[in-house]
Amino acid sequence: MNHPSLAALPLVRRRIGEAEVAATPAIVDDLAALVASHGTAYEWAAQQPQPRALRGRAPVYVAALPASNDLVVVRHAWHGGLLAPLSTDRFRNTRRAEAEYATSVRLRQHAVPTTDVLGFVSYPAGFGCVRVDVVSRLVQDAFDLGMIVAGLVPEIDRDDALAATRTLLLRLAAEGVVHPDLNVKNILVVRASTGHLTAMVIDVDVVRWDAGRTPADTMEANVARLIRSMRKWRRQFGCPLSDDLLEQFARAARAGTDDGARR
Repeated sequence: MNHPSLAALPLVRRRIGEAEVAATPAIVDDLAALVASHGTAYEWAAQQPQPRALRGRAPVYVAALPASNDLVVVRHAWHGGLLAPLSTDRFRNTRRAEAEYATSVRLRQHAVPTTDVLGFVSYPAGFGCVRVDVVSRLVQDAFDLGMIVAGLVPEIDRDDALAATRTLLLRLAAEGVVHPDLNVKNILVVRASTGHLTAMVIDVDVVRWDAGRTPADTMEANVARLIRSMRKWRRQFGCPLSDDLLEQFARAARAGTDDGARR
C-alpha cells in the first residue's frame, strides 16, 4: 500500500496548553484561537447556530470560522467496529487523523471527488491516548446517498444519484482505490448550480491504494461493499431498492471497467 508523504503536506502545528492543533496555514491560527477560548474545537462548534443538521456516529457540527467566515464541519473521532465499546473515542496516537488528511489530499490530486480535510486537534486522554476532533470544509448542497435512496431528499432523483455514484466508482477503480467501509453514508451527492450531480467519497482514513488490483478487481471490491450496505439500508428503512435495481446498478458499474479495459 502506498502512502503520500506527510512531510510534503502543508500541515502547520500549534501547541495550545495540552492540545495540539495541526491544520492548513489558512486556518491554523483561527483554529488555535478557538481551542484556546473554548477548550476544544468540537465544543466551540457545538455552541454555534447550526445552518443545517448533520449526524454521523455522533452529532456533527457546522460552524463559520471567525476570521475567514468559511463554513467548516467539525466532528469528534470515534472508533468503529469491534473496538468501539472498549476504546470509544480514545486513540493511541493521531495517525488515523493524519492518514485522513493525507488521503484527502492525494484523492483530490488524482481527481477523485472527496471532502477537503483542513486539519485536526488532539487532546490528551490519559494512559498515553488522545482524543481527536477533525475539521473539514463544508460541502454545500450535499446529501448522503442513504438519505436520497430513503426518499428524504425529493429534489434529487434517486436514479440520477445512483448514476453519479457509478461515476465515482469508476474513478476509484481507475486509481486502484479500495474503500473497505464504502456504504450509503460515506457517499455524498452534490448538486451544482447547473443541476449536475457529483458523488464524493468521505471517511477516507481507511482508504487504501492497491497497485496489484486490476480496475475490475477494485470495482468488484467497492461494488460488493456498497451493495451490502444498500441491502442493509433497505432492511432497516424499507427503502425501495429491489434486488433487480441493485443488480442493474452493480452490472452497469462493472461494465464501465470492462469498457475501459477494451479501450
